[in-house]
Amino acid sequence: MSQGHTVSRVSAVTRYRWVAGGTSGLVAGVGMGIVFHAGANLMPFIGALYGWPSVLGGWVVHLLNSVLAGLLFAFVVSRPVFHGHIESVGESVAGGVVFAAAIGLLTTGFLLPVSMSALGVQSFPEPLVPLPGTLGSALVVASVGVAHLAYGLLLGWTYAAARGHRTPDGVASEA
Repeated sequence: MSQGHTVSRVSAVTRYRWVAGGTSGLVAGVGMGIVFHAGANLMPFIGALYGWPSVLGGWVVHLLNSVLAGLLFAFVVSRPVFHGHIESVGESVAGGVVFAAAIGLLTTGFLLPVSMSALGVQSFPEPLVPLPGTLGSALVVASVGVAHLAYGLLLGWTYAAARGHRTPDGVASEA
């Protein structure tokens, strides 16, 4: 095989990997956003963290972050350390769930408190949910957990599906 053909095939694999990552991040973001919005009405709060305190603002910034996270997932799973470990749909889904859990811990455990502090916000705006006190707080926590689980499941499954159906000339095993 010529060097030019090899470079072309590697370039195609790389391009499809990024398309798969961005697409899977978007699909997973929609699923996660539905849980956020329906479960605890978090979209206005997410938008407020970026200066756009509305449902539309929340969706826009959430989906942008979701696509970026999908691209990061594609980058991480394409590292040599993961070759042979993320090949099947099940392995991709498991990788997506682990990745989403890590993103959830980073965002809610570190980035959320930092951004709330930078904005001068001491607590979540009330009411996020129509339930009072501890019950409402528990619903918010449960919604965030379920939303990240949904993101991970959809991310891994969509990434596997996109990679399996969009890799040109059967080069998936070379990627």
